[in-house]
This record gives sequence, structure tokens and C-alpha cells, in this order.
Amino acid sequence: MGAKAFLGFVPWIIFWVVSGPSTWEYAAGGALVAALILLIPSHERGRIKLLEIVSVLFFGALTIAGLVLDHSRLVWLEEYAQAISSAVLAVVVLGSLAFTPFTEQYAREQVPQQFWSTPQFKHVNRMLTLVWGLTFAVCAVLGMFAQPDHGGSAWLNWIIPIAVLVGAFKFTAWYPERVKADARATGTATA
Repeated sequence: MGAKAFLGFVPWIIFWVVSGPSTWEYAAGGALVAALILLIPSHERGRIKLLEIVSVLFFGALTIAGLVLDHSRLVWLEEYAQAISSAVLAVVVLGSLAFTPFTEQYAREQVPQQFWSTPQFKHVNRMLTLVWGLTFAVCAVLGMFAQPDHGGSAWLNWIIPIAVLVGAFKFTAWYPERVKADARATGTATA
């Protein structure tokens, strides 16, 4: 997963940074615009990714809800917007393990096709997808406990989740290289 995968997270990052008790509707709208913009090149190449589809659907639904539903019916969403968005990502990413691991769509853009069916390629993408799914699950759980009226909200909403996300990005950069080095050392390298 490289820069293109990071771009896929831009709508989610916009939402996480902008959303708050009185701004989640703007955050959802901004994230939807970003998701649609990012979808265009993938659509033109004929390679739309799972994250892009989920981004458009999720932020489209939130934007519509913000426009048509009465504010009093959305108080729960104001309180738990970040946790809900992280939970959606966790479910989608972990669910992708049953089919094509989430990271594999991005890895295929960087790895020659001849390696796509190798055990090493499959293993690395299952492991990276698992790490990302667990990362989003941790962020969702932290978000559920991060109540603004209780102390520690900054830790649970920002500091710990950012540290966990940075750890996932570092693992994503490190792990494939580690697997390649191990494979070269044992003479089983395939990529």
C-alpha cells in the first residue's frame, strides 16, 4: 500500500478532522466531495476500489441524513460520528478478508501480475488487512468511550487513535519488506 492507498483515506481523514458536535454535516459533505473526486480517476481506469465505493456510500448517506432528518433525531450521530466511521471501516476491511483483502487492490498496482497469486503476496495482504481492520476497530472502541464531558476525550479521540494509525502505516511499510528479506534469506523469494 502506497500513496494511492493513503489518498483513499483522504475523505475519512477530512471527516475525522472536521466532524464535531456542530460540524459533522459539513464534514460528511466535504468527505463526500473528496470521495467523488477520488473516484473519477479509478472509474476512468476501470479499477474502482472497495474503499472508494464505501466512502461514497457512507458519506453520501450521512450527507443525505444531515439534509433531510430533523436535528433532534441525529444527536447520537453528533456524539459518535468518529466512532461510527471507524466501525464502518473496521467491518469493511475485516470483512474483505473473506474475499479479496482490502490492501490487495492497492498492492496489485505496485506488484507485477505474475506475483498476485503467490502465497507470499496473499499472506502479506491478509496480514496488512488484518492490521488495518484491527486499527479501525480500536479507533471505533476508543471513540465510543471518548465523551466530551468526561476527562480524557483528547486522548481517546485524537492522541491514541493517531498513534495507532501511525503504527499501522509504519507496519504497512515495514512488513512486506520484512517478508521479502525473510524469503530471500531462505531462498523462497517470489517478488
